[in-house]
Amino acid sequence: MRISAKADYAVRAVVELASMESERPVKAGLIAESQDIPLNFLENILGELRHAGLVRSHRGAEGGFKLARAAEKITVADVIRAVEGPLAAISGEPPEECAYHGAAEMLPRVWIAVRANLRKVVEHVTIADIASGELPAAIDHLAEDPEAWVTR
Repeated sequence: MRISAKADYAVRAVVELASMESERPVKAGLIAESQDIPLNFLENILGELRHAGLVRSHRGAEGGFKLARAAEKITVADVIRAVEGPLAAISGEPPEECAYHGAAEMLPRVWIAVRANLRKVVEHVTIADIASGELPAAIDHLAEDPEAWVTR
């Protein structure tokens, strides 16, 4: 699984908004500076997050961005889907639409299992969980495995 810079930046931006808990909109420049994200890239990402209904933008001198709903109601999966589309796609197609022949016939089931396991993580971690520093126990348990930290 490869997590793009775009998806990483999007999640970090939304977590930053959640952590600020401000009644006032937050300027994109402040988010960019806080998370070391290139401002131009972040502005495009915030536009996609706005289009997906995850953030709201406010214009004017006091303008900026706010979460469109409570951080407890936004999952990591919501953010990734907003900027990247479906969590698992094979050459742009959902794995259930892939058809292979011969020895590779069972491969779509592998891709579907990968998607199912990815969902078990990113659909169960909210932006509030990350912003508060308190991840669900099942996620902490997975991350505590020393093998999870080994790049292969």
